[in-house]
Amino acid sequence: MISPIHDLVDGSGIVETLSSSSSSLWLTDISQSAAQHEQPPELLASSLILLALADDTNGGVLTAPPEAGGVSYSKASYYTILGLYALSFPGLWSTIKRSTTAKIKQITYVAPGENAEGRSLRQQAGEIMAYMKANNYDVVDAGNTITFRGIIQRSASQAFFLVFCTALGLLSLALVLDIQFHDLVLPVIGKPNWFWLPLISPYAGIYYWRSGDRVDECRVRLSTNEDETENEIQVQGSEEELERMWRTMEWKEKGMVQIPGLLEQTK
Repeated sequence: MISPIHDLVDGSGIVETLSSSSSSLWLTDISQSAAQHEQPPELLASSLILLALADDTNGGVLTAPPEAGGVSYSKASYYTILGLYALSFPGLWSTIKRSTTAKIKQITYVAPGENAEGRSLRQQAGEIMAYMKANNYDVVDAGNTITFRGIIQRSASQAFFLVFCTALGLLSLALVLDIQFHDLVLPVIGKPNWFWLPLISPYAGIYYWRSGDRVDECRVRLSTNEDETENEIQVQGSEEELERMWRTMEWKEKGMVQIPGLLEQTK
């Protein structure tokens, strides 16, 4: 054990008491290093004081730093975070894969009927057909359920966005691999530079672009209540198309209450 800090160093910078053999060897190494580099005693004293203050939370005991090659962090926490990262990283490939397919949803919307100063079913159907034709959809079936089919063209902004996200994901992977396998040496290439991995990110955009235009289908079914005060529009299609459609048509999702936003309240 080391004596309290005010007893460690006297006015000339001399250590008075050391009862721990490991601490003695450590402080001896510090003293020898200071002597070899011709450091003044005051600098040695300051070093000892700072070391003792830094270890004050350990009951005033001066302990040696970690050995060379040792770790000063919790391995359990490190490998837990590493495991979580390994589980979440495949989501990057899932994002690239899903970019070429549509996410299909089915939602029922409501609109005012003919007896509620709204539209009749015929007028509602005509409005939907006009909207779909304006968005390059054709009618392929006009039975009880109207089926529309259109072609969604490739988007250059979507391709660049995928490249950007892939580059960030591969950069984080390179950082993890550099930390985990810092001293790895391979037989042929030697020590790999993991930070070259983001250079393959443009292939995500190429994969999306080569998938070509997407054929999209949208199915609409109309019905009304007995009083003809409310029309129900059941729509099945891509999530993006449904979001754009209900905003343009000013529909409301059945069973949901629309709350005006802050900008709408100020108008």
